Amino acid sequence: MKALIVIDYTNDFIAESGTLSIGEPGRAIEETVTQTTKMFTEAGDFVVLAVDVHEEDDSYHPETALFPPHNLRGSTGRNLYGTLGTYYETVKHLPNVYFLNKTRYSAFVGTDLDIKLRERGVTEVHLIGDVTDICVLHTAVYAYSLNYSIVVHKNAVASFDSVGHKWALNHFTNVLGASIIE
Repeated sequence: MKALIVIDYTNDFIAESGTLSIGEPGRAIEETVTQTTKMFTEAGDFVVLAVDVHEEDDSYHPETALFPPHNLRGSTGRNLYGTLGTYYETVKHLPNVYFLNKTRYSAFVGTDLDIKLRERGVTEVHLIGDVTDICVLHTAVYAYSLNYSIVVHKNAVASFDSVGHKWALNHFTNVLGASIIE
C-alpha cells in the first residue's frame, strides 16, 4: 500500500506575500502538486497534508531563532496554497484524506503519522511539497529510519535554495535509497 504526504504547501511558504516564501520555484509546482494530490485521492490512497503549525513568540521552539514567524496557528498563512487549498475543501471529508499538524521539520516527529500509515498497511510513501532540503528531507530521513520505501516526485518539490534542492535530490537517492520520479 502507498500513501502521499503533501508537505507544507501553504500560503506562508508559497504565496508571494508569504512570510517564509520560497518564491517562484514553489508556485511553479502548484499544478503538479494539486494534480498528484487528486490522483492519489481519487485512487483511494491515503493522502496526508502535513502542515507546520507554530505559536507566536514560542521561545522554546528551535525554529524561532532560525526563521521569521510562519504558519502561525489561526493565520491565513497556514492555509493550503492556491488550487491545492481549493481542492482540499472539496475532499477534506473523505476518510482517506488526513490533515496533520506538525511542529518540527519531519512530519513524523511528535505526530501520529507512523501509526496512521501502519494502520492502513502503508509501506511506501510518496513525498511532494516544500522545502526539498528541509521538511521534505527530514520527513524522508524519518521514513527511511522507519523502514518505508520512499518515492520523491521531482517535479512536485521545491526550495528557495537551488543548491540545497539538488543536494537533497541526490541524498534521497544515494543515501536513503529513494526512487525519484518526474
